[in-house]
Amino acid sequence: MKKILTPYEKRLSVVRYKPEFYYLETVLPCYKGKPLHFGAIRLGKNYVSYYLMPVYMSPDLQKRISPELRKRMQGKSCFNFTEIDPVLFHELIALTRAGFAGFCALKYI
Repeated sequence: MKKILTPYEKRLSVVRYKPEFYYLETVLPCYKGKPLHFGAIRLGKNYVSYYLMPVYMSPDLQKRISPELRKRMQGKSCFNFTEIDPVLFHELIALTRAGFAGFCALKYI
């Protein structure tokens, strides 16, 4: 799943707290004088979580989420996976691309 986010490393700031937690945020201070979270991957005990903040911020992106991917949603911007699902990963790639474009349009990036 990290491969979904790595194409955006050049334009975002990479933050790694631990090997099991990786995330990207904006370089510019966008929200209350601080960088804005873009996406993250967290390895849990029984699943892997994929976080995508643009989904939380964009009703348009939320409408694009398929029923199958929506079943994986935990909260408003988190998707949990216990196994590799190429179809849903391709959908995450498209959502991430659209979310990045949205952040660029809003001049967050």
